[in-house]
Amino acid sequence: MSKFIQGIAASSGIAIAKAYRLETPNFSIEKKAIAAPEAEIERFLAAVDKAKGELEKIREHALQELGEDKAAIFSAHLLVLSDPELLNPVKDKIQAEQVNAEYALNETASMFVAMFESMDNEYMKERAADIRDVTKRVLAHLLGIAISNPSLISEEVIVIAEDLTPSDTAQLNRQFVKGFATDIGGRTSHSAIMARSLEIPAVVGTKSATAEIRNGDMVIIDGLDGQVVVNPSEEVLEQYMEKRSRFEAQKAEWAKLVHEQTTTKDGHHVELAANIGTPEDVKGVLANGAEGIGLYRTEFLYMGRSDLPTEEEQFEAYKTVLERMEGKPVVVRTLDIGGDKELPYLELPKEMNPFLGFRAIRLCLEMQDMFRTQLRALLRASVYGNLKIMFPMIATLDEFRQAKAILLEEKAKLQNENVPVAENIEIGMMVEIPAAAVLADQFAKEVDFFSIGTNDLIQYTMAADRMNERVSYLYQPYNPAILRLIHSVIEAAHKEGKWAGMCGEMAGDELAIPILLGLGLDEFSMSATSILRARAQVKKLSKEETASFKETILSMDTAEEVVAFVKKTFHIN
Repeated sequence: MSKFIQGIAASSGIAIAKAYRLETPNFSIEKKAIAAPEAEIERFLAAVDKAKGELEKIREHALQELGEDKAAIFSAHLLVLSDPELLNPVKDKIQAEQVNAEYALNETASMFVAMFESMDNEYMKERAADIRDVTKRVLAHLLGIAISNPSLISEEVIVIAEDLTPSDTAQLNRQFVKGFATDIGGRTSHSAIMARSLEIPAVVGTKSATAEIRNGDMVIIDGLDGQVVVNPSEEVLEQYMEKRSRFEAQKAEWAKLVHEQTTTKDGHHVELAANIGTPEDVKGVLANGAEGIGLYRTEFLYMGRSDLPTEEEQFEAYKTVLERMEGKPVVVRTLDIGGDKELPYLELPKEMNPFLGFRAIRLCLEMQDMFRTQLRALLRASVYGNLKIMFPMIATLDEFRQAKAILLEEKAKLQNENVPVAENIEIGMMVEIPAAAVLADQFAKEVDFFSIGTNDLIQYTMAADRMNERVSYLYQPYNPAILRLIHSVIEAAHKEGKWAGMCGEMAGDELAIPILLGLGLDEFSMSATSILRARAQVKKLSKEETASFKETILSMDTAEEVVAFVKKTFHIN
């Protein structure tokens, strides 16, 4: 009899294959007294070196298969294994307590994991997963345990695991691993992000997959609706094979739109752009027919390394992206570090609430050497394509004016040095703070464009951390308060003859697209893999019709009302 397990849809598609359980080895650790602490420290450092060697290989594999930003996870793991903050307490414990290396490492790592997991911050919780991953690798060498190696899988399977570490996921072979299901995790966990990069269906957060699925069971992964089906009946299997065929046929239909413009059925053009993190991501942007890049997150250049990137390194990265886009617009967001993205080498003070703290433009205006280096690199690269620059986390007009003044100062300096710089670079800002949305009419007089960052705008407007499960019900993209803010930003831009885009998750959401089209949004920037689906949807919509429902939607009381109305009106399941 078919068994259904509900989880979170993390990567779309339908996969059908036998279950392959990725077992976690038994890391039972005993405390042992040792007579020679120096020799034990040597044994510990030798295990660390072996783990580093393995991680170097995994990083190389990830770089080839998944690109620089995914490989950066393993650069970060290598940094953890070189971090005196972790290594010194282990050595001190071995020396002072005369205990075995396994025990000293496990105790120290457990303390760090508990500390990170207690923080109400998704990024810091992910760091706990990183420490667990690298610690297990070192412990395996100390204990003489073989770690399961997903890269050795040589038949078509669906991987079932409590969780997949970044190193597990990076080693999955697309040829054989058709999908995976995990007990824990969410849409933003490493494993979910990797699954989307590998384009294999995944369901995470099932709570019970490992308890209910045995090796060799026939399993269906439904990455569209977040279901796992165990040992399906003939009838259920047939239904899912049909569903898979429909999805593949739909993808093939979408693929035909790759070279088309995004035009509504009544002839209005909107721009569908992609969000990227590294130059390697441009391949996916072009393959999916994006009309531009609406958000280039430059912080990946700064992460997974031990010092700041040089002006030359940055120049090369920006130049590469601009050249590959061949004149299509590329909107680059200046450094957005802080909040959930830390740079250990900056040694910034710990904050009670980093999301509302010293981050993004606030950090750049204070650490101007770093900011000016980035701006010089961008300005030098501007002659190689169609560059637009935007500043993140702007709360006041004064912040925007200061940032723009610094940019213009660097431009003048380069011109005095006879370095070529593009003349008409558009300078815009992210609208992600409610204060900026409310004052959009004033900002619109001074910016060239707005890009609405809904991920933060929603959590700041609703005063609800989107990573906190207890208040996740308040993360409401369709709340009329959010829609009114978005509307006022678009209206303010248009009144001054400027354009308004959106680069938050909402821009690629099937339910949001008809609303945003009706509100007059000019540019929708999303994951590259969402572009063709969104283009197919826009082509079936009439801009005039969507606009005619604008007042009705904005006057509704609740998010639930908005969702029900949009589903019914635009026939969305």
